[in-house]
Amino acid sequence: MKHPITQRLAVLACMVACSVTSLAHAAGFDAVEGIAAKGFDVSAQAVLLDGNTTLGAIAPRAMLTPASVSKLYISAASLDRFGPQKRFTTRLVTTGEVESNGTLRGDIILDGAGDPGLTSNDYWMLVQGLKQLGVKRVRGNVLVSEWRFGPVPCISTDRCRARTSSRHAYDALLSSAAVDFANWCVRVYPGSKVGEPAHLQGCFGEKALTAVDSSIKTVATTQPTRISGARVTSGSTDTLKLDGTIALDTFPRNIYRASADPAQQSLYTLVDLMHQADITVTGNATLSRTRPPADATVLASVDGPTLQELLLRMMNYSNNFMADVLALDLSSTTPATLANASAALERFVATVPGHGPVTLQSGSGLTTQNKTSAHGLIALLNEMYHRPALFPVFVAGMQAPVNGPMRFIRRGSDVFQNNIMIKTGTLNQPVPVRAVAGYFRTRQGRWGAFAVMVNGRAATPYLRWKDVLEAVSKDLTPMIENH
Repeated sequence: MKHPITQRLAVLACMVACSVTSLAHAAGFDAVEGIAAKGFDVSAQAVLLDGNTTLGAIAPRAMLTPASVSKLYISAASLDRFGPQKRFTTRLVTTGEVESNGTLRGDIILDGAGDPGLTSNDYWMLVQGLKQLGVKRVRGNVLVSEWRFGPVPCISTDRCRARTSSRHAYDALLSSAAVDFANWCVRVYPGSKVGEPAHLQGCFGEKALTAVDSSIKTVATTQPTRISGARVTSGSTDTLKLDGTIALDTFPRNIYRASADPAQQSLYTLVDLMHQADITVTGNATLSRTRPPADATVLASVDGPTLQELLLRMMNYSNNFMADVLALDLSSTTPATLANASAALERFVATVPGHGPVTLQSGSGLTTQNKTSAHGLIALLNEMYHRPALFPVFVAGMQAPVNGPMRFIRRGSDVFQNNIMIKTGTLNQPVPVRAVAGYFRTRQGRWGAFAVMVNGRAATPYLRWKDVLEAVSKDLTPMIENH
């Protein structure tokens, strides 16, 4: 039997040793810390959710830019507000009447519902609803109403530039009456032989819905397909200017570019589909910011995808348009503004236990003014993990790297790629941002959450995703294996 003093010394020695071991283990992000040593700001944390045990941390409360990891917040907030089965209903209404001969005397108004997933196929269903009522001609105007919100002033450089030109799809402008994610789409086919111009058509019909200026040429099958282009706007006219090559006998390519005015794009789309359905219109096609009268007659309506379907697409493809439209849908004011949407998001975060400060000027994360911490992200992930009715939908939108639609995330150890679900965020200007957050499952089946944000302090040095993901993998792999 040991002497009591000996026992106390042994216990004290154990406490000291265990404390040192715990502190060393809590450091946990040695590889990520190597990135911080190169002049980048880092906030990182990993936690086991069943006991709130911290496995690793670097400045977990530092406020950094999360980029598209911000979409975790809009995903959680919209699920909290609407529930997974929410659908947005878009309607065609009128104050006129349909006569027995198929003439509608009065205006047709598209009442935009703020559906972030509405497509030309949905508009086609609306037009078919008119056909089923026997409408053959409209003795009035066709209006698209964006009374809920739109056009929404830009707050990021990308979207401000997109008012006059865009070479991308991600900088789409915002409206409650948008269609096809506020992007023009042209399908490019190779010509019948080498040297011929490429054949073009619309993605949702025989012809493109906006002007196209193309110099794309057909090249031999052995040569690469390389297509580039931009949408440019002069006055109120959008033109897609495309150039490059497409290989003979290859599959067609869809080219998406953000439109300059989403509501105007909706108007063109609706009028074109009515024309295809042989419904003639004698009046004008125009935009409106006026709410349709409460006693307007509903001619046709379409329910968009469920929220859980919308979130799956938004998260998997990091769709900025969808995220910011959902944020605007949270607003309690009409017309909604990004400031109102920001306030709604931040009110939701205030209900997340232990989160701490946050700034969310957008749901998409397209702006560098969004700020949060690794600690805050863990609090959000923990809150959603403990909401069994919402957690399956919330986590389903994240990507397992081994199966990820984005190839750049297929990095790290096999253990890492197969045992985590993540959302990533990327910005390159004015400083590089690489952020990743999500869940992991340990070898013993325990759930954990982690967040790593890396922000540059200037435009250079450039930060490669390869370096960040491999560092995160190196740190998380032993956490997954040892717990």
